Amino acid sequence: MNNNNNDVAYPNPVYAWYVVAILFLAYTVSFIDRQIMTLLIEPIKRDLQINDTMISLLHGLAFVIFYTIMSIPLGRLADKKNRKLIICIGIFIWSFMTAVCGLAKTFWTLFAARIGVGVGEASLSPSAYSMIADYFPTEKRSFAVSLYSMGIFFGSGMAYIAGGAVVQMASQSSEIILPLIGEIRPWQLTFFIVGIPGLIVVALMSTVKEPYRRDLLAVGTGDNHLSIRATINYLVQRWQTYTTLIIGFSLMATLSYGFFTWIPSMFIRTFSWTATDIAYRFGLIVLVFGTSGIVYGGVLADKLLAKGKQDAFFRVAMIAAVGVTGFGVTAVLLPNPTWVLILLVPTVFFLGFAVGTGPAAMNYITPNQIRGQGIAVFYFILNILGLFLGPLLVASFTDYVFKDPLYLRYSVAAFTILVGTSAFAILWAGMKPYRHSVDEFFSREYKQVNPSIISA
Repeated sequence: MNNNNNDVAYPNPVYAWYVVAILFLAYTVSFIDRQIMTLLIEPIKRDLQINDTMISLLHGLAFVIFYTIMSIPLGRLADKKNRKLIICIGIFIWSFMTAVCGLAKTFWTLFAARIGVGVGEASLSPSAYSMIADYFPTEKRSFAVSLYSMGIFFGSGMAYIAGGAVVQMASQSSEIILPLIGEIRPWQLTFFIVGIPGLIVVALMSTVKEPYRRDLLAVGTGDNHLSIRATINYLVQRWQTYTTLIIGFSLMATLSYGFFTWIPSMFIRTFSWTATDIAYRFGLIVLVFGTSGIVYGGVLADKLLAKGKQDAFFRVAMIAAVGVTGFGVTAVLLPNPTWVLILLVPTVFFLGFAVGTGPAAMNYITPNQIRGQGIAVFYFILNILGLFLGPLLVASFTDYVFKDPLYLRYSVAAFTILVGTSAFAILWAGMKPYRHSVDEFFSREYKQVNPSIISA
């Protein structure tokens, strides 16, 4: 067996960045399909006769149910099988199910369709992050991961902007009739339209090559694959590192999902703006400053790593927690909508800081054989907390604490203080164990055949 699996040269950098661009496009489309509902909250509430809490379940729980369940087996599949094929199949499924959301007539039919979107999207990130790690050397991975991760905010921004245009166009027609389907509402047409681009991405993804696997943990067997038990043992033995890493970065994602879900409705309810008005403005902020924050967060992490700060990823995320809490709470409490938008600029910028650094932190200390599974576990927790709790916490404050839809801004403020301070505290507690795990991962002994590394 050849354990020196890093001797093979990395692919041509131009081609490697081409792959990142395709994966970024796939991630962008996934977030357009995932986030488009945030712009359609008010008409969906009206037509389906539901409240904020039920909307949060459609946006979060319905998507998370199978997204999280499927991410674990799909992560293990990514560690053993063709990752490009896994992604292509996933894109087709989530694009189709996004269009199916447009057929919904009741809360439960829309709930079921959103589950289908989650099933498809669960295929992307475990395979994508694993592939990126195999296309780039260690010192360049943070930036590459951050560029891929820009799809989160780029896709969310495009969901607002494109969704605003579609809603405006569709709302100008009092009657929309589609062949074989019949009459539909403007919000239903929006789901049909945003489901189409995924088919184009599938074609582009077919041009990507499966990369050579690197950073394999020597296990003393012929095939270098780790069993599920060995994978669990590896993570459990380093529970302090992985627990603080995953929960800390998951809480940062919770902040993002809370903001992105409810900011449009806050402007509609508080300042009587139309969905189109806030869509273009907030969408542009997310598109420009959210993606800028992701890139700068990755660059800053790489610079800190170059200076020997092995806990760089945690440092960047802690800066983000302080920035989001300070600027975010101030922004939503201001009485003037223009000033709210101005302060949302640094808020969204700091929300972007931790997006790429979380998975980069996972890749930095996780062997190739379990990298897909590690990322799957990371996103399993992140999405339970982020997609489920983010929208739900804000809605719960509105429905059950303030008991007034017009108090949505105060719900967002309370949510930000609670989650932002919790994220900072957990990340701070995780810095020391993470540094220890980095030292272990890059030690000479780690690279040898050492059964104690993977057995209980």
